[in-house]
Amino acid sequence: MPHDVVIIGGGHNGLTAAAYLARAGKRVLLLERSDHLGGAAVSADAFDGVEARLSRYSYLVSLLPQRIIDDLGLDVRLVRRRFSSYTPDPADPRRGFLVDNEAAAAASVAAFARVDAEPDAAAWEAFYADTARLAERLFPTLTEPLPTREEARELIGDDRVWSEFVEQPLGETIDARFASDLVRGVVATDGLIGTFTDLDDPSLDANRCFLYHVIGGGTGDWDVPVGGMGAVTGELARAAREAGAELVTGAEVTSVDLSGEVRWQRADEQGERMSQAGVVLANVAPAVLDRLLAAGAPAASTASGGVPSVVRERLRHLNAPEGAQVKVNLLLTRLPKLRDADVAPEAAFAGTFHINELESQLATAYGDAARGRIASPLPCEIYCHTLSDPSILSPELAASGAHTLTVFGLHVPHRLLERFGNEELREQLQAAVLASLDSVLAEPIEGVIATDAAGRPCIETKTTLDLEEALAMPGGNIFHGPLSWPWAEPGAALSTPAERWGVATAYPGILLCGSGAVRGGAVSGIGGHNAAMAVLEASVA
Repeated sequence: MPHDVVIIGGGHNGLTAAAYLARAGKRVLLLERSDHLGGAAVSADAFDGVEARLSRYSYLVSLLPQRIIDDLGLDVRLVRRRFSSYTPDPADPRRGFLVDNEAAAAASVAAFARVDAEPDAAAWEAFYADTARLAERLFPTLTEPLPTREEARELIGDDRVWSEFVEQPLGETIDARFASDLVRGVVATDGLIGTFTDLDDPSLDANRCFLYHVIGGGTGDWDVPVGGMGAVTGELARAAREAGAELVTGAEVTSVDLSGEVRWQRADEQGERMSQAGVVLANVAPAVLDRLLAAGAPAASTASGGVPSVVRERLRHLNAPEGAQVKVNLLLTRLPKLRDADVAPEAAFAGTFHINELESQLATAYGDAARGRIASPLPCEIYCHTLSDPSILSPELAASGAHTLTVFGLHVPHRLLERFGNEELREQLQAAVLASLDSVLAEPIEGVIATDAAGRPCIETKTTLDLEEALAMPGGNIFHGPLSWPWAEPGAALSTPAERWGVATAYPGILLCGSGAVRGGAVSGIGGHNAAMAVLEASVA
């Protein structure tokens, strides 16, 4: 019997779509190439013989709407981090900038004074009051049909805020509002996570990345998922199964044609299977969907009108997304000591620990990477899951004082592979991350790295190519491609449900439901929710 919907990809967005559609009575088949569900939002035993379930790829939650949690009855608990961030001064790591989520105004000013940035204290409050306005006004629209650009501007209701965050490069806004190189860097990093760009680039890529990082939940807070990221996707999978969706792992999709025919193969079987659906949802990068459509184009049915040669040529012209980060997971026997004697490691690592992220260092690192070099020092961001949620460790390991660290290195574009090759690049990036860490610590980080059952250091490093191979993310791009503004630009087609919900492709009956959709990116479920809403709206039209 044909399915109503076939979903390609079992990441969090695919599972979200499956749950919504199955609950609405649709016959849903979800196909996942890996032997497990969850995509990038998974927990894994990364180190042999060590009971530590790390969030191997994605690691924090901000953009997952409470609406989705409530609609699907998800048992998901998110913990707010006590400290927002800590940034040691690279020029003198004996002092640092600690942003306390619960600090009184006087304590907040004192934090700026510690790094000679006291004049920026008032500017900080005003700046984040502006981002709070963006979050409050824009976040609720992410699970509604797309507003137009003008409607979004009216929602924000402040021409200055619109101009500073939407129309002029992020670097210009930051430089105009802050004097300290350190404070500028802390603010700027939200525009560079997974995005290889200069802060002053007129493309405004940094602005779009920044916007998604500051509007989550209507507050911009980034929370820790209790139990790790696998707890989030595990709940989504449960909701989808209980609603009646068929979830198949180890199922590699080989082609899609415009009639809704999806060909796929089980790893343990000979030959292909075929599933027919009224609608195909692609929870894969648009470039991957292009490949699948190109593979299915020669066999398109007559009923669909065939695929003209000009369309086949378009499908062969594949986008090449580029990721720009390195991810390093570590297990430590204890937290390392800081050079800053006035800040406890438990406070410094509880939020986002910024290392070598002065605005000037970010600019230098971008220039180095653009010329094919690994930045030294490498800008890095670190967070410790176990300070907020020790449940990912065995009771014995947690009692021993062990902690996880997640390191995210910036300005490491996929193009570096052309010079180094993956094995050498991974080795050099791991060394660069450890050296960057050591530059602000009072002791070498290697001295507190735990060992696995075979005596090997508990450290794993994932390059962009590692992400591409493990997760089918072209170029290791964690957003599946360039981020888009969360509204419809002037002249955009909005005549179909898929267009109105921001999930349309050039082909009716084939919709995006992942990070490549408008308003996609990060662990949010928004792409899956919006694709499901478009399908349901079309079915009653």
